Amino acid sequence: MKCNLCPRNCNAERSKKNGICRVDGIVISRVARHDWEEPCISGSKGSGTVFFAGCNLHCRFCQNYDISVSPHGAEISSEKLADVFLYLQDTGVANINLVTPSHVADKVACALRLAKPFLTVPVVYNTGSYEKTDSLKAFEGLVDVYLPDLKFCDEAVSRLLAGAPDYFEAATSAIKEMRRQQPRDIFDSGGYIVNGMIVRHLILPSFVEDSKRILDWLADFDKDIYVSLMSQYFPAREDKFVLALNRRLYKHEYDSVKEYFFNVGLHNGFCQDLSSATRDYLPDFHDDDILSLLKAVPNVFEKAI
Repeated sequence: MKCNLCPRNCNAERSKKNGICRVDGIVISRVARHDWEEPCISGSKGSGTVFFAGCNLHCRFCQNYDISVSPHGAEISSEKLADVFLYLQDTGVANINLVTPSHVADKVACALRLAKPFLTVPVVYNTGSYEKTDSLKAFEGLVDVYLPDLKFCDEAVSRLLAGAPDYFEAATSAIKEMRRQQPRDIFDSGGYIVNGMIVRHLILPSFVEDSKRILDWLADFDKDIYVSLMSQYFPAREDKFVLALNRRLYKHEYDSVKEYFFNVGLHNGFCQDLSSATRDYLPDFHDDDILSLLKAVPNVFEKAI
């Protein structure tokens, strides 16, 4: 079956030749509690993350390039992924956090349809937002919290940094669909978000004006929307073409975007300290770890097939 699941429309017959995402089925690289998401997602319980290998964007500044550019981990079925969700829930995490699932959205939706009746914690869909709205519609009633990036606004910037000149059009359409599915932001008594959406934006060195255009769009879309302004960029690898990516964000750049956030009428959100721009907060991706964990995950759905 040829794949046109995402806006790349690469028409790849994955079982014979991978498309731009470079995977065929579900490949997971890490399953673990993660304590460094927004406070309403990680809190004191931690977020139960499932990192999917491969990606349909390949941003040249990707900090998880270890698994996005050269995917590795363990390939599993949708049934086994559903088992992983239940296993994570039993560890006491605040939610199930799907990190970069867009390129295997159809298979992840199948896993959620199996697991959802047994989940008592919210499901978070953590995406770069290079999505088709038709693919997202498969998650209606399955995803409780959408956590989309809005990375770029200008077509030239999107082409330069991700080879996706249509990114802004695709991402804003996707965010509108996510908001349609989850129109209200609801927090429980412990401060955890249980329904709704938080839009993330990573501010990049020398691209402050593009960040401001993104805030313009968000303010026009919904001034009450929750926005996470991230300062955590650091050079994960040397870029010989876009030299600005070889340095961290300057304080005055981040402060300028924060000030603009309020100037356009936005008022709900999260900010970061510049000290977050370090490799120390990145997860490790070791194949032996994920294979060992999968052996510990009880077969609930897989054995019933």
